[in-house]
Amino acid sequence: MLVVENLSKSFGGLRAVDGCSFSVQDGTITGLIGPNGAGKTTVFNLLTGFFHPNAGKVLLQDEEITGLPPYRIFQKGIARTFQIPREFKEMTVMENLMLAPLAQSGERLLDPFFHPWRVRQQERSIAERAHEVLEFLGLQTLGDELAGNLSGGQKKLLELAKTMMVKPKLIMLDEPGAGVNRTLLKKLAESIKRLREEEGATFLLIEHDMDFVMRLCNPVIVMSEGKKLAEGKPDEVQHNEQVLEAYLGGQYAAIDG
Repeated sequence: MLVVENLSKSFGGLRAVDGCSFSVQDGTITGLIGPNGAGKTTVFNLLTGFFHPNAGKVLLQDEEITGLPPYRIFQKGIARTFQIPREFKEMTVMENLMLAPLAQSGERLLDPFFHPWRVRQQERSIAERAHEVLEFLGLQTLGDELAGNLSGGQKKLLELAKTMMVKPKLIMLDEPGAGVNRTLLKKLAESIKRLREEEGATFLLIEHDMDFVMRLCNPVIVMSEGKKLAEGKPDEVQHNEQVLEAYLGGQYAAIDG
């Protein structure tokens, strides 16, 4: 699905990402972990066009997307969420979802005047999809609620819901568990698993909650100092001495959250 080759990014004298290479296989939930400052979020920003790399390339299903602007990468089939949810606070949950799909007829200047039937038909189709997504995530009772009134965990689910509206090739989640209580975190993990199993979704996610990662992701990629340090199954990564060194400074004990 995704191939990253020798990706590098510097900010002044700081090398945030240093020749990082990895791949994401179709239909997997791939975890990207590492100590603070390892370069994980910078990699996300490079993959989604928010930063331009100094070197390296990114391939999405064998098509190079290196350096494309964010809207073009979104059009190619990559959707992402952010550490801090970016909902439209004064709009309802339903309205937030209906904004997500690309190339809506109602956004064109003349279509509402000359092709109103097309606009209405598409809006009905988008509304139906939004109801399906809300039901899938167990948010069906919140469709008319203002997005700004949601809890932190509900906002993370709304972020996931917005990506579902466009049925992307790859969903990138930036710390989906941050600030989420254990009940909603479990619900979020179950939703991600169901999306992979029932809709064939592919995920790449950054997360600091090791229990969440180890239960959900396979494989797990570990970054340290801007490079890929290790990759493998969760139990392999948990007991990798290089990983433990990076996290714990040599105090070797299995990572268990």
